[in-house]
Amino acid sequence: MVQLYKNGAYLLNGTEIIEDNEQASAALSSKLGSAVPSKEEAAKGTIAYRILERHNTSGSMEKLKLKFDKLTSHDITFVGIIQTARASGLEKFPIPYILTNCHNSLCAVGGTINEDDHIFGLTSAKKYGGVYVPPHQAVIHQYAREMLAGGGKMILGSDSHTRYGALGTMAIGEGGPELVKQLLSKTYDINMPKVVGVYLTGKPQKGVGPQDVALAIIGEVFANGYVNNKVMEFIGDGVANLSADFRMGVDVMTTETTCLSSIWKTDDTIKEFYEIHGRKEDYEELNTDKVAYYDGMIYVDLSKVKPMIAMPFHPSNTYTIEELNANLMDILADCEKKALVSLGGAVNFSLRDKVRNGKLYVEQGIIAGCAGGGFENICDAADILNGASIGSDEFTLSVYPASTPIYMEIVKNGSVAKLMAAGAVVKTAFCGPCFGAGDTPANNAFSIRHSTRNFPNREGSKLQNGQISSVALMDARSIAATAANKGYLTAATDMDVDFTNPKYFFDKTIYENRVFDSKGVADPSVEIKFGPNIKDWPEMSNLTDNMLIKVVSEIHDPVTTTDELIPSGETSSYRSNPIGLAEFTLSRKDPEYVGRAKEVHQAENARRAGQAPEEALSELKPVFKTIKEKYASVNNENTGIGSTIFAVKPGDGSAREQAASCQRVLGGWANIANEYATKRYRSNLINWGMLPFIIDKEELPFKNGDYIFVPDIKKAVEEKQTEMKAFVVGDTLKEFTLRMGELTDDERNIILKGCLINTYRD
Repeated sequence: MVQLYKNGAYLLNGTEIIEDNEQASAALSSKLGSAVPSKEEAAKGTIAYRILERHNTSGSMEKLKLKFDKLTSHDITFVGIIQTARASGLEKFPIPYILTNCHNSLCAVGGTINEDDHIFGLTSAKKYGGVYVPPHQAVIHQYAREMLAGGGKMILGSDSHTRYGALGTMAIGEGGPELVKQLLSKTYDINMPKVVGVYLTGKPQKGVGPQDVALAIIGEVFANGYVNNKVMEFIGDGVANLSADFRMGVDVMTTETTCLSSIWKTDDTIKEFYEIHGRKEDYEELNTDKVAYYDGMIYVDLSKVKPMIAMPFHPSNTYTIEELNANLMDILADCEKKALVSLGGAVNFSLRDKVRNGKLYVEQGIIAGCAGGGFENICDAADILNGASIGSDEFTLSVYPASTPIYMEIVKNGSVAKLMAAGAVVKTAFCGPCFGAGDTPANNAFSIRHSTRNFPNREGSKLQNGQISSVALMDARSIAATAANKGYLTAATDMDVDFTNPKYFFDKTIYENRVFDSKGVADPSVEIKFGPNIKDWPEMSNLTDNMLIKVVSEIHDPVTTTDELIPSGETSSYRSNPIGLAEFTLSRKDPEYVGRAKEVHQAENARRAGQAPEEALSELKPVFKTIKEKYASVNNENTGIGSTIFAVKPGDGSAREQAASCQRVLGGWANIANEYATKRYRSNLINWGMLPFIIDKEELPFKNGDYIFVPDIKKAVEEKQTEMKAFVVGDTLKEFTLRMGELTDDERNIILKGCLINTYRD
C-alpha cells in the first residue's frame, strides 16, 4: 500500500524510479544514454525547485529569501497579525491579503467579541487594500482553492493547513509574524528544503476516498519524521486517476505529516478545475524534468488502499477499518493505554464500552471543513445515505459544505435533500468542528470525522472540568456508510452503492455579491473599528546580557501540540486580546502554569521599573546570592528575569502564533526541548523574542521550579554561537549545555530586540 525508500531516488521521464544506491549510476547511464547528471543538478529537475527559484530573492538557492504572491488568514489570526504589522509600521498591504471568517463565526462566547473581529477585518481590508470574505461564505482553504491558487504561485497562510499543491501552488502555513514580514515587504528566510517524491500509481477502489489515502501516508511517515520540514512532491501515473477534489483532499492532510509544503504535477484535470472557476489563465502545466532527484521517495499503490481510521489521539494512529473490526477489543485497549499518556490520567477514558454485539458503536459523525466539506465528498456521502436513515438513537450526523458555492450546487443537484431525509443536519461553511468550537460530543462519546485533526481536547472537551470525548478521523464515504448502519462502524467498500458523480458548476456571483475586494487599492481615510476586546500587544523587553529563567512547566509527553499549549475552541474568541488569551495558556495541560509564570513576570516588571526584583519575588534572594559568588558583575540592569517551559517535542499541529506569544506575554523568554515538532512553532518562538533552546535527550539537569542562569546570552546570540553554558541554580551552580540551532541574521536581530514588533518599528 505505502512503501518508503531508504535512500533518495531519481525519477526518469516522470515514470521510472531508480533508487539512489551503488547501482544507480549504471542504471541511469543505460537509461539516459548520456552523461549522468549529479544529484545537485538532478534536484533542479523537481517542480518544487523551480517554484522556489522563481520566488527566491537571495541569489542563493541554499539560503532562500522568499516573497509570496498572496497571503491569507482567518478570524482567529488576522487581528493579531494586523495589530502586529500596524505596530511595526504598516501603511498598506503590498500584496493581496485575504481575510476570511470561518473560525470565530459563532458568537457564542463573550458577547460581541467575535463579530467585533469581523468588523475589524472589514475596515482593515478597506484601509490597507485587502479582501474580506464574510462569515459562512467559505472556509479559508476552499476560498483559496476557488479564488486564489495559481499554477507556479506561492501562498503564505496563517493556518497550518495552507496547502494548495494539487492546484500547482506551493503553499505554506505559518505563524502570524511570518505574514507580518511579508506585509512589511520582508522575506521568508529558510534553507533550501529537501524534496520527497510521492509516487502514486494505480486507481482507488470504489468507496475509497482522499482521507483514506492521506491517512495511509500519514501513518507511515509521521513518527519517523520521513518528511519533516520537507516538501512533498506528488508525481506518478496514478495522479491522472484522481479528480481535482480527490487530490485536494489528500493534499490538505499533508500538514499532518509535518512537511513544510506540497506540490503536485498538473494536467488537464486541474486545467478544467480552473476553467470551471472562471480562471483558466491561472493554470500552468507542471511536470518534472527528464531527470529529477528526490531526497526520499514514498511509493503509494492507490489500488491497495483500504478505508482507514485514525484512532484517538493523533492522525498517525492509523488502522484499516477492516483491521480494527477484526481486532476490535485489542486495538481499543491499546488506544486506552495511549490515552493515559495523552490525558495524564486526568479523567476516566474508555473505548471498549462502545462495543455492542461485537461491533463498534459511535455517537457522532461529522463531514466538514477544508478536508471533508468538498463537493465530491458530500455528493458521495449523499448517494450512500440515499433512502437510508441514521436512526433515532444517540448517533448524529452533521455536514458542513466548505463554501457557499458548493452548498448551492448540492442544493441544486439534490444531495442536500438526500442527506436531510436520512436525518443529517446540513450547516454552513465553518471550521468549528475541526478545532473544538462546534458539535462537541457528549462526555465519553466517540466521534468519527472527515476533518483534519483528532488531538486531545480539539473536539471541545475539557479535562479540567472532568469532560472528555474523542475523535477518530475517517473518510466521508465510510462515515456515511456508518451513518447508514445507524452508528455501527462500517467501511464504504462494504456498501453496494451507485455513485452518481454529478458535475460541478461554480457560481461566482455568490462571492461577487458578498465579498469585499479592494482590488489592491488602500483607503487611508478609513478608520479601523476596534471592539472592546481588541487590545494592543504589551511592551516586550530587549534581550539582556544575562538571562535568569525559572522552569514553570515540565512536560514529558512524546509530542506536545499547539492545542495543548494554547487550547482551541471557545478560547479562540479571546485571540484579539493578548493578555486575556494568555490566561488560558497550558490550561488543559498544566493549570498551574499561568500563576507560576505571572509570579516570575512580576519580578521582571519590577526590574524594568528600576526596583529590586527580589522585593517582588523573595525566592530570588538566595538565587542571586549563589549567582554572584561566581558572576559578581550580575545586576538588575544586565540580567533579565523570565520563565521557560520544558517539553520533549513541542509545537505539533496548528500554526497559531499564540502558542508562543501567550508565553511571551506572561514573561516567557525561552523554551527548552529535545526537538521542535515543526518549523512553524520554532519560528513563532523566535518572532516573539523567545530563545528556542535544545537540550540533549538524557536525564534533565533541572526540574520544574528550578532557576536556570544563562550568562552572556546576548553575546552568544550576537556571535552566532550554537552552544552555550547554563547553570541550574541551587546551593551551587551546576553547569550544563544548551544548544540552539541555526538562526538567520534577521532572527538573531529579532531575539536581540525582544520581538518582531520592536525590530521593525525601530
